[in-house]
Amino acid sequence: MSPAVLTEALERHAYLADDGLATACFLSLRMRRPLFLEGEAGVGKTELAKTLAAVLDAPLIRLQCYEGLDAAQALYDWDFPRQLLHLRAAEAAGVTDVQRLESELYDRRFLVSRPLLQALETSSHDRPSVLLVDEIDRADDEFEAFLLEVLSDFTISIPELGTIRAERPPVVVVTSNRTREVHDALKRRCLYHWLEHPAFDREVAIIRRRLPDAADRLVRQVAGAAGRLRELDLLKAPGVAESLDWAEALIALGARDLDPDTAAVTLGAVLKYREDTERVIEGGIAALLNGA
Repeated sequence: MSPAVLTEALERHAYLADDGLATACFLSLRMRRPLFLEGEAGVGKTELAKTLAAVLDAPLIRLQCYEGLDAAQALYDWDFPRQLLHLRAAEAAGVTDVQRLESELYDRRFLVSRPLLQALETSSHDRPSVLLVDEIDRADDEFEAFLLEVLSDFTISIPELGTIRAERPPVVVVTSNRTREVHDALKRRCLYHWLEHPAFDREVAIIRRRLPDAADRLVRQVAGAAGRLRELDLLKAPGVAESLDWAEALIALGARDLDPDTAAVTLGAVLKYREDTERVIEGGIAALLNGA
C-alpha cells in the first residue's frame, strides 16, 4: 500500500482525503503509531477513523471522551451484580471453600470489557482493530496521562487475571477539537495532522460524493455559502458535516436552487447557535448567497 493507494481506498468509501492527510494516515499504519488529528468540529476527524475501519474491514471501537472519564470506564470493570448472584448461588449450593469462591468471582466471565480492553482483545495479526479515542481534549489531564501509558506498550494489567497484551497494536486515531491544549507527551507518541476546512472545490467534491442526487448548482451554492459563513465571526463555524446536513435538508425539501427564502428557513441545518443565526439574518441572507 502507498499513500496514493490509500487515498483511492478511502475515496471508494466516500472519504476524500488530501495528500497530507493520506500520507499521515499511511505512515500511521506503516509505523504502527497512533494518529493524532486536530481541527475544528465537523472537518472529518471522526469520519476518517470510521472510514479507515471500513477500508481495513476491521472492527471500530470508539472511546468517547468526556470530563470525569476514568480508567474503569475506559478500561474494564467487574460485573458486581453477576458476581453477587454467583456468590448467593454458591452459598445456596453449600459451597464453603472461600478460596475457590474468590477465584470464581474474579473469573474472566465476570469481567466487563470497556473500549481500551476491547481494542486490545480484538486486534489480531490478521486484522487489527481500529481504536477511535474521540475528543481527548474533553477528558481530564489524569486520563490523558493514563492513556499515554496504555498507548506506550498496548498492554493492560488486571491484578486478578494478569497482563493482557494485544497480538498486534490496534490502529489508533485520537481526535481533538482543541478546546484545550493536549500535553506534548501524548502528541510525541503520535503522528500529528491538522485538518483544515476544505477549499471550495474539495467541498463541492465531498458533497457530490456523499449526495450524488443533489443538483450541481445547489451543491456549489451550499459549498460557497458555507465557506462565506466560515469567514464570519461566528460562535461555531460550520464544518463539512454541516454542509452535508444543509444540502441533505435542501434535497429533502425538493430544492434545486438555494434562494434567500429557502436558505433562511434551513439555517438550523448549518448553524447551531441562536446568536449565529441572528447575525447571519441581520447581515442579509442575500449577501450570504451573493456569488454562490
